[in-house]
Amino acid sequence: MFHYTVDADKDFETAVADLEKALAARKFGVLWKLDVKDKLAEKGVDFAGNFKILEVCNPVKAKEALEGNMQVGYFLPCKMVVFEEKGRIKMGTVLPTAIMGLLEEGVPAGLPQEVEKVLIEAIDAAR
Repeated sequence: MFHYTVDADKDFETAVADLEKALAARKFGVLWKLDVKDKLAEKGVDFAGNFKILEVCNPVKAKEALEGNMQVGYFLPCKMVVFEEKGRIKMGTVLPTAIMGLLEEGVPAGLPQEVEKVLIEAIDAAR
């Protein structure tokens, strides 16, 4: 599995706000937030669903990862999503262990697992 996704028992905007708070409490900042519905509308494309992408980062962990292997930059910042599917609000992330496992060397031992644990904790706290 390349992702961790759960149902959130709240409305869409509250789920986004709660995920941001849970990340901040764990020293992960939201660098950028994309509202897919709004961005597609700007381009003249109608998309009825709710879907937000949050790019998040812990600068200390990012530095550590990049110092081990600059190709980690292909995966930074960490991507998290909140979306609505079949009437359910979902939130999730790409698992750092899955994506960084594609690199052959230079990933600091235990770092992907450590970051993954924190991201999952934030999702679980926000749901």
